[in-house]
Amino acid sequence: MIGVLTGFAIIGVVILVGYVVQRIHVLPADAAVALNRFVYFIASPALLFTVLARADLSVIFSSFLVVTIVSVVITAGVFLALSRLFFRRSAALTALGTASASYVNANNIGLPVAVYVLGSAQFVAPVLMFQLIIMAPILLTVLDVSTREKVSIGTIVSQPFRNPIILASLAGLVVALLGIHIPDQVLAPFVLIGGAAVPTVLITFGMSLAGRRLFPAGADRREIIVAVAMKSVLMPVVAYLFGSLVFHLDSMHLFAVVVLAALPTAQNIFNYAFRFNTGIDVARDVVLLTTIAALPVLLVISALLAPA
Repeated sequence: MIGVLTGFAIIGVVILVGYVVQRIHVLPADAAVALNRFVYFIASPALLFTVLARADLSVIFSSFLVVTIVSVVITAGVFLALSRLFFRRSAALTALGTASASYVNANNIGLPVAVYVLGSAQFVAPVLMFQLIIMAPILLTVLDVSTREKVSIGTIVSQPFRNPIILASLAGLVVALLGIHIPDQVLAPFVLIGGAAVPTVLITFGMSLAGRRLFPAGADRREIIVAVAMKSVLMPVVAYLFGSLVFHLDSMHLFAVVVLAALPTAQNIFNYAFRFNTGIDVARDVVLLTTIAALPVLLVISALLAPA
């Protein structure tokens, strides 16, 4: 439980810095846009390349990955069905809502939680890999296609090859699969630049909270509340049921997969919403509320499932 509190304290302080920076006008009014573009086109690709290039494939391709996929697919499917029945939003907003309900913060919060609570950062690798290689390309393709005035087959097919985040992730995976050793001196610039991604995303997120309130006028509160419930409750429950009843994971691995499923919605979803200027209010509110809810949820999971 100390690890859970420590991880969230670190994240909270950085978000608070961004909030204060915006409130006292340290940076220009449009600084968040520039910072967001820096993260999207430069820092995040560098970070993801270094993380995946060093990933342990034996951990990534394991039962962890299967349970993660099942919990994501079921949670996303439930939200998508509810969205089609009751919310009736555009394709872009539906995609963002679905991602908000199922895309976990495996990096910014997942890494410190994995280290302090689970004892190893390698537990994050399967969910991180699945999100980067499968979920992110699907989401980004839908956002790119649905926000363009003119769309062609060539645009749809080429979208993954024009996205810096996807290209960097695939490059890192290829390096890991081929067992290519990149000298530390060559990798150092990527590590240095990638190190700016997490704090910049958190600071930008904090800046977006200044002068804003939850559920602004025009926001679909039902959509936000459903996404938060799906992410904070349904997803860890699904992970527990499949991890224990179907895959019969041992106590440590069951605890780990449920903890990862209970992580809040990733700030990346807000980053993507900001980048495509779509569903910003929904993404921001779901990220904030699931981050707040994750602390008591993870404490309960730790009390019930943590190995003695």
